[in-house]
Amino acid sequence: MRRQIKSPLVAHELLPGASVELLQELHLLTRAGDLNADALRKLKQVNHLIRLLTPALEDVLTRFGDPVIVDCGAGKSHLGFLIYELFLKGIQKGQLHCIEARPELTTAAAALASRLDFSRMRFQSVHIADPVLPDRVAMVTALHACDTATDDAIALAVQRNADHVAVVPCCQAEVARQLEKATGADPVMASLHDSPWHRREFGSHLTNVVRVLALEAKGYKVTVTELTGWEHSLKNELILGKKVRARSAEAEEKLRALLSAAGVAPKVARLLGLAPANREAPVPERGA
Repeated sequence: MRRQIKSPLVAHELLPGASVELLQELHLLTRAGDLNADALRKLKQVNHLIRLLTPALEDVLTRFGDPVIVDCGAGKSHLGFLIYELFLKGIQKGQLHCIEARPELTTAAAALASRLDFSRMRFQSVHIADPVLPDRVAMVTALHACDTATDDAIALAVQRNADHVAVVPCCQAEVARQLEKATGADPVMASLHDSPWHRREFGSHLTNVVRVLALEAKGYKVTVTELTGWEHSLKNELILGKKVRARSAEAEEKLRALLSAAGVAPKVARLLGLAPANREAPVPERGA
C-alpha cells in the first residue's frame, strides 16, 4: 500500500458529496490535504460501510418524516459526520444521535458539529443502554464497539424496534471466558476450543453467530458480509439486519439449542431474553 496519497489524487478516494474540509476537520486528511496510510485504511472502511448502508439509509429517509439514526460507541463520530454530510445535510429532516461513553470525545464531536452547523446531530456521553432518544428509532449502527458494547447496540435496536441495524463487531472476549468455565456443554462442541487460541477464535465466531440468530429470532432478515479487505482491518465482519416480521420461533429454537450445546449465555441473549433458562446469568457491570 502507498504510504501517502497527495492532495491532487485524494478526490479519487472520497465518496461523492464528501468534502475535503470535513475530512480535514476529522483529521483524516492533513492540513495540506494529503492522506496518510493509517487514515487511508480508516477512510476505506468507513466509505465501504456507508456504501453498504446506503440502501437502508435511503429506505428510512424515504419512509419517515423525521427518521432517527443512532450511532452507538461513536468514538470521534467519523461515521456519524460522514452520514450526516452525505445524507442529511442537504435535506430538512432526520436526526443523527451519537452515543459515546467517553465525555472528552463527545465534547469534541459536539463542538465540531456546532462549527459545521450540523444542527441535527445530537451527542450523549452515556452507556449505550442509557441514551435519551425519541420513542421511534429507524436505524442503529455500531462500528467497532468493543466486546459486549456491540450486544448493547443490538439490544437497543431490537428494543426500539429499529427498521435497520448494522454492526461491525470489534474485540470479543466475553464468550471465550464463558467457554473456559462452561459446564454441561456438548463434549463434541467443547473439543472445538480446548486450547486458549482456539477458545479465543471460536468464541469470537460463536459470538457473532449468536448475534445473527438473536436478530433473526426478533424478526430481522440478516446478512453477514465482509466489510473491507483484510489488509485494512482484521475486525472485518459486517452484520446487517432489516426488520421484516415480529419474531421467528425457528431462529429462537436454533439459538437456544446452540447456547445449550456450547454451555454459554452471551450478553445479547441475556438482554433479549433468549438465553436458555438454565443458562441465565446476571448482566455484568456496565462496560463488561
